[in-house]
Amino acid sequence: MKSKLIIPFFLMFVAKSFAQNTPVAPIQINSTDSTVVYKLIPTRNLFTFIKLNTRNGQMWQVETDKINKNKAVTTLSARSLVSAEEERNGRFTLYPTINLSDFILFDQIDGRMGQVTWGREKDRKVLLIE
Repeated sequence: MKSKLIIPFFLMFVAKSFAQNTPVAPIQINSTDSTVVYKLIPTRNLFTFIKLNTRNGQMWQVETDKINKNKAVTTLSARSLVSAEEERNGRFTLYPTINLSDFILFDQIDGRMGQVTWGREKDRKVLLIE
């Protein structure tokens, strides 16, 4: 009788432990060279990158594919986030989040941040975090 109760309990425990959807911590792959103007930041999509102007925060979504049909560079943010006098190489950097299509844009000089969402045209946005 005990085994009839223990076996179903054990099977439910095993099934539950495999069913958990634990978020994976994002990996930052970035050049440590702070003298460069542009950085190409990988996303978790194999065919999408974000090109970042580290001087002023401008960004572009870069798309590639295996069959050379869907290559494109589209603007995420054309607006400079600082004046020309305040631009410095390495000032802005992007940090991935657990959300597949979101990054945090970080101004390493004054600490301002923004949420960057890449994706289809209607989903793209850059929102400053106040």
